[in-house]
Amino acid sequence: MISSDLGPTLVTERLILRPPVAEDFEPCAQLMADEATARYIGGVQPRAVSWRGFIGIAGAWSMQGFSFFTVVEKATGLWVGRVGPWQPEGWPGTEVGWSLGAAFHGKGYATEAATAAIDWAFDHLGWTEVIHCIDPANHPSQAVAARLGSTLLRQDLMPPPIEIPIDIWGQSREQWRARRG
Repeated sequence: MISSDLGPTLVTERLILRPPVAEDFEPCAQLMADEATARYIGGVQPRAVSWRGFIGIAGAWSMQGFSFFTVVEKATGLWVGRVGPWQPEGWPGTEVGWSLGAAFHGKGYATEAATAAIDWAFDHLGWTEVIHCIDPANHPSQAVAARLGSTLLRQDLMPPPIEIPIDIWGQSREQWRARRG
């Protein structure tokens, strides 16, 4: 782990996870404008709405000391997506979530980045549980959660203003550490 004024940088075999910077907005806006990638994370958003969400993620680093990391592919420097700890007001728990650009689906990047983010959340934030809020129809994300060792814990509604049904997957810190060895 490398620390900067913005926050920590985590390095995995193929990825770099770091707090977002202004240059990350364009690919983030593209992710949120694409029906295939935005479908399960609130739906397609106009650029101005994407900007407000992006700024909220960046601001959470300042206010909470954590938020989604920007994920960059080491080999190419390309923006992959955003993965990391998330817990805005009213959230159903301490979440590590993921959203990747379509070009990076199916490469194992969500699992690799989420593993690093979960390790960091348990080790540095002191979390005792991690959850993943997943749309019941999002089978690829369910598969990622299962690869991480999480199980379906309960069903809930996404907090307002979205209020759609979600599945809460997760595990305790002890379960995570026992599985990781």
